[in-house]
Amino acid sequence: MSPLVYFVRHGETAWNAEFRLQGQADTEMTARGRAQAVRNGRRLAELIDDPAGFDFVASPLRRTRETMELVRTAMTLPAAGYRLEPILLEVHFGDWQGFTLDEIEARTPGSTAARTRDKWGFLPPGAGAESYDMLLRRVRPWFQELRRPTVAVTHGGVIRAMFRAVAGMPAAEAAGLEIPQDRVLAVRDRKLEWL
Repeated sequence: MSPLVYFVRHGETAWNAEFRLQGQADTEMTARGRAQAVRNGRRLAELIDDPAGFDFVASPLRRTRETMELVRTAMTLPAAGYRLEPILLEVHFGDWQGFTLDEIEARTPGSTAARTRDKWGFLPPGAGAESYDMLLRRVRPWFQELRRPTVAVTHGGVIRAMFRAVAGMPAAEAAGLEIPQDRVLAVRDRKLEWL
């Protein structure tokens, strides 16, 4: 039986609002993103009776660290009481990070066609780039090794990987999921529920 895990996606960034591929670029949240993080912290405060029983982990990027600190503050916990987990980093978009798909297509016509055909398996060009399938292989062992209830602040790609790993969602469906930034995802016993 797997422990309860609450996943929170980081709050909105300017790049999210502009539909830029963020990947592992270290961007900052907007005021709206900070409000989303506070909302999620208040929701978690309603859901968790004993936070001392939970592990709190976040991707090391600035937007996830700030989200976690706002979440914990909204839960009336010390902001710094969490640990960083590099495995929870977003999928790396290689040379495409920082660009919109329209900008990439304008620079190199036809370059986004392969991604359109197979978003889950597509590997962008550039050093360090990952496909969603590679991301799944990175995060699945971390999830399988969890032994205590956890609050994890991470990224849209990691949460898509959870739908595939936990619920067996088809790759194309998981790749196309909209991952909200103002809701908490509860994962327990092969069930996922947005709260």
